[in-house]
Amino acid sequence: MSRVALVTGGSRGIGAATALALAQAGHRVALTWSSDESGAERTVKDIEAAGGQALAIRADAADSAAVDSAFSEVEQKWGPVEILVVNAGITRDGLLMRMSEQDWHDVLTTNLDGAFLAVKRATPKMLRNRWGRIVTISSVVAAMGSGGQVNYAAAKAGLIGLTRSVARELASRNITANAVLPGPISTAMTDQLDDERRSQLTSAVPLGRFGEPNEVAAVVAFLCSEPAGYVNGAVIPVDGGLSMGL
Repeated sequence: MSRVALVTGGSRGIGAATALALAQAGHRVALTWSSDESGAERTVKDIEAAGGQALAIRADAADSAAVDSAFSEVEQKWGPVEILVVNAGITRDGLLMRMSEQDWHDVLTTNLDGAFLAVKRATPKMLRNRWGRIVTISSVVAAMGSGGQVNYAAAKAGLIGLTRSVARELASRNITANAVLPGPISTAMTDQLDDERRSQLTSAVPLGRFGEPNEVAAVVAFLCSEPAGYVNGAVIPVDGGLSMGL
């Protein structure tokens, strides 16, 4: 069945791959972007080239008015958002003792507050329709921690608590909420790593490689599907075995 999907932070990496995967599953897909307009346009073209329908909307994930406006635009064009993938996020890495309060605030605001805003905005229509799929993109660092990323790890761990609480609150209305925890994935974010750090991460992964965005997107697309209706409150790592046992 074709649904209306919204992917936040869908201009590149995991978000873009997820938007394409959902379109290939037959859904109409809106995606938000904040700074990468060319990436958003490229994602739309990829979806349309695959025979799907796409809509790119500029929106700051941490701005409640912008989030509301993005949802309203999707609703006016296609109807209520039935599938929500919360992917928008930023990093401001630095060691704890050197991290500024602003870097802490910026990451928590975008990555965690932004998720709250999107989920809260999507919920009323999902409740009314008694159907919904919510997937948050957390991170393996939520389970393992990461030196130099106390802000990012805290935000991504918070996403798990948010997701599982939403899963319990909304389950009676046939709305599921699940979290996906990517490990090292080949994206613009990891492209910034130096060779030494990349080598360390690769050797720590049992599969011995970085993952690809489409490998994460495939898991997200399943969680958004009709057959995944009995998967709720799950925290699913897509990390090549990096966090196994945690």
